[in-house]
Amino acid sequence: MKKLLTILFLLPFFWAYAQPETFSTKKGNLEITPVFHAALVMQWNGITVYADTYGGAERYKNMKMPDLIVITHEHGDHLDEATLAGLDLTKTELIAPQKVIDQLKNKTFAKITVLPNGQNYTYKNIKIEAIGAYNIPEETARHKKGVGNGYVLTFGGKRVYLSGDTDGTPDMRSLKNIDVAFVCMNPPYTMDVVPAADAVLAFKPAVVYPYHYRQPGNKFSDIELFKKLVNDRNPKIDVRLRNWYTAAQ
Repeated sequence: MKKLLTILFLLPFFWAYAQPETFSTKKGNLEITPVFHAALVMQWNGITVYADTYGGAERYKNMKMPDLIVITHEHGDHLDEATLAGLDLTKTELIAPQKVIDQLKNKTFAKITVLPNGQNYTYKNIKIEAIGAYNIPEETARHKKGVGNGYVLTFGGKRVYLSGDTDGTPDMRSLKNIDVAFVCMNPPYTMDVVPAADAVLAFKPAVVYPYHYRQPGNKFSDIELFKKLVNDRNPKIDVRLRNWYTAAQ
């Protein structure tokens, strides 16, 4: 009975964790599934894209193997060699900045493409733009300017922004026409809740998800406060709160 009660208690967490978010595009639906921390899966027109694949290959056991993986930078919660080693990457293309490729041990990808800040690349009708992701001021930055990427991926006209690890930089604040945004907030590695909200208010995505919000000591940034700060000033922005850190994790 105790075991059954435990399972019933955990079901809502697994349910929230597993369910995709669906967005219509000009060429079919885009499904985005939160996985863990900054890891997510995007599926569109028969193409499966993994982003910042992290936390163990078992998290992906019920998902299609990736046609494409995008990695924002070289830190272990984004470039996770152990997770990559548990996936079949023989038909997968990797897109990443140079430092990721330099540190990558698993070279079993079908193709590896280096994408620096400010450049773009097209994969099977998905446009991928590399956005600068870094801390300011640079003197104390854990993420240096010009090293890591955020990404804007365009699926049938729908523009999806993945922040990677960053502060609310001019690169982020000047983004235009973002339909869906995933924005980090876990000091001291990235910006805190207040500057994250301020940056979001600057580029005004239609929908925004706070992600990558676990702080040192297994504490979590106040995403409810983030939602309030954004919606108090712009109620048109749809702030969606999801559990990226379930009870089983």
